[in-house]
Amino acid sequence: MKNFAMAAGGGILLGAVATTQIAGPLVAQESLNNASVYEQLDLFGDIFERIRNEYVEEVDEADLIEAAIDGMLSSLDPHSSYLSPDDAADMREQTRGEFGGLGIEVTQEEGFVKVVSPIDETPAAAAGIMAGDFITAVDGDTLLGLTLDEAVELMRGPVGSEIVITVVREGVENPFDVTIIRDTIRLTAVRSRVEGETVVLRITTFSDQTFPSLEEQMAEQVEAAGGMDNVNGFVIDLRNNPGGLLNQAIAVSDAFLDAGEIVSTRGRTLADGQRWNAREGDMADGKPIVVLINGGSASASEIVAGALQDHDRAIIIGTQSFGKGSVQTVTPLRGDAAMRLTTARYYTPSGRSIQSLGISPDIFVEQPMPEPVSEEEDDAMPPVFGSEADLRGALGNDQLSDDERQQIEADRLRAEETAALREQDYQLAYAIDILRGLDTLGNR
Repeated sequence: MKNFAMAAGGGILLGAVATTQIAGPLVAQESLNNASVYEQLDLFGDIFERIRNEYVEEVDEADLIEAAIDGMLSSLDPHSSYLSPDDAADMREQTRGEFGGLGIEVTQEEGFVKVVSPIDETPAAAAGIMAGDFITAVDGDTLLGLTLDEAVELMRGPVGSEIVITVVREGVENPFDVTIIRDTIRLTAVRSRVEGETVVLRITTFSDQTFPSLEEQMAEQVEAAGGMDNVNGFVIDLRNNPGGLLNQAIAVSDAFLDAGEIVSTRGRTLADGQRWNAREGDMADGKPIVVLINGGSASASEIVAGALQDHDRAIIIGTQSFGKGSVQTVTPLRGDAAMRLTTARYYTPSGRSIQSLGISPDIFVEQPMPEPVSEEEDDAMPPVFGSEADLRGALGNDQLSDDERQQIEADRLRAEETAALREQDYQLAYAIDILRGLDTLGNR
């Protein structure tokens, strides 16, 4: 103990000697910085008083201060903001998976509201709103010059009320109006089904329901498929998933990893960094996984895709993700308000920053835009292409057993089902084909 004390004392002394040579300039610089800050705060006070006393109309002082705080935060980046008591309550509702609105996740770009993604089975999705759309006006009022919170406030309204939004879409020459009826948004965090021998897990959001729902539905679908031996793999569909809770993204990633880093965050200082690692146990029992992403996959979705990609646990298919790789910390304030402040960046296990770059798919597959069919094309008879078996007098094949014939018929039906799915969802059909090919290769 005595030695430790001495060592500590020596350290303090060395520090004192070293700093005597530069303390003067440092203290002077700090004093100048503090003086500048106090001058700016005095300036703020002067302007506040001028507005309060001289503005053409009487103003609410609390509203002025809230606007100043909001302006200070929103000037930092698109995701930092002041949350009024109502906004803070709305945010808490969204993390629980139920809220009122249109059903879109938005950000701000070039002064306009940009759709990150429409949420499945919501009024916005039903109206055809797409990831990447720009909303330039609401009920004829332009959104240019408004903050993101102000623009969102314009889009809010009573359930059942009508709203007309003006949309600018890449590839469409002119802006167009879309009429939407506001509704209560009830998010189903996970939806699942079996396609052939593939279990499809559609994760729409990362709310506090996500991992429990994933665990439950995955077990149900594996059972419906006749057990894990009858499953050739899993598709995790993260398209148009705008993200959500970090702990849920970590839990979902952990479900398919046995070990290793899932994600790390790095803040302003080294002490602010955090790292999360996977625990042993793979819910998919090592079966192949394909993850689907697109431009509407953001934040928590990118954490899951990045973790599974870096650990070679999944093949990522689709298009480049959104690139929202920053961490927001929500701090409660007095009067039930809150502050959302960007405090760190996300990094994938290999050390890649997601911010502004997103996740690049291993296989780039675009979803074809639906093409309108003219009446002439619709009425036209499709060309008929026959096969050897269609020819009159063709030889039969008597070398096949009944079991082989049944297998060929089953393969044909599966191929037809995949072809039909390709018309509905090309990217998903592509993912299922990949898993089927891997399964066939494994069996050989």
